[in-house]
Amino acid sequence: MSVSVRDKILGSLVAAAIGDAMGAPTEQMTLDEIKDRFGGRLVDRFYAPSEDRPFSHGRLAGQITDDTGQMLELARAFIEAGTDPITPQQVADALLRWAADPEVFSRFAGPTTRQAIERLRAGEDPLSVGRSGTLSTIGTSNGCAMKVAPAGLIHPGDPDSAVRDACTVCMPTHATQIAMSGASAIASGISAALAPGADVFSVVRACLYGAREGEKRGRAVGRVAPGPSVEARIRLAVRLALESSDIEDACRSIHAYVGSGLHTAEAVPAAVGLFVAAGGDPAMAVAAGASIGDDTDTVATMAGALAGALGGISRVPADLYRQVEEVNHLDIAGLADEIYSLAIRLHPAQA
Repeated sequence: MSVSVRDKILGSLVAAAIGDAMGAPTEQMTLDEIKDRFGGRLVDRFYAPSEDRPFSHGRLAGQITDDTGQMLELARAFIEAGTDPITPQQVADALLRWAADPEVFSRFAGPTTRQAIERLRAGEDPLSVGRSGTLSTIGTSNGCAMKVAPAGLIHPGDPDSAVRDACTVCMPTHATQIAMSGASAIASGISAALAPGADVFSVVRACLYGAREGEKRGRAVGRVAPGPSVEARIRLAVRLALESSDIEDACRSIHAYVGSGLHTAEAVPAAVGLFVAAGGDPAMAVAAGASIGDDTDTVATMAGALAGALGGISRVPADLYRQVEEVNHLDIAGLADEIYSLAIRLHPAQA
């Protein structure tokens, strides 16, 4: 049975939010620590983060972090831009709206995003902020890939436009070829997942295309930073997923050989690999992301965004959907309707 573009958009947003909230209490733990703490199994439900969690302690079960918070603000920025391409300034304004909550900003802003926001607050040009830096750790982290889903959702079946907008999203903070490659991989994969007849293979192929094109754009317009190829790491993660005996084996192999940490070339390939290992199933993809260890909330957010876009809202556990909306006081369906309206204005053939 075919799934409507609107239901796929909703599925992507909801699965991303669920992955974020599910991964919050496991962030910075190992897979074995996660299994020991949560009953010897992969995490597949919401838990309140314990007091020893460095970022999410004191939060509620099902409460989102910066991954979803920034993603939702970015979605609103795209809606406000309408049919005009989004600009780096509009992306910067969305980030500043998210950062206006001092408690959220102080807890969750990553190293690149934190530094960029402080400079944007001081009135610096978003284009110069994102391109600057000499450290290999600045501008190469996963802070753009984690929130970039709207760039794919507004362009169903149009990976090239998704890549263009993903690179714009990177400009104010993560204007490196590595971050643009990772963000473009996720946006392109989501765009392809919304197309009629999409399957796991077509989504992965689009992720690889996006990674390749995003790196090209990043080398042309951004700062070239030292670091591994996101495209090559995606290929490795997918191969490991296909060779794994089950989803836990995939988690262990991908973490061991690719990583699942803050760097874009770890988190993005890990998310794509887990999407493959889960066979595109949103519930399994977010559980794997929340359980793989290290930057679990971000990996689960991206894996959920891909899987939810492919399977649609009917494949997302309804109880988790209700809980994540209630705990965070969100109207994700309303936002999905607005994104869908914009997507159809941009791509009327996808209606």
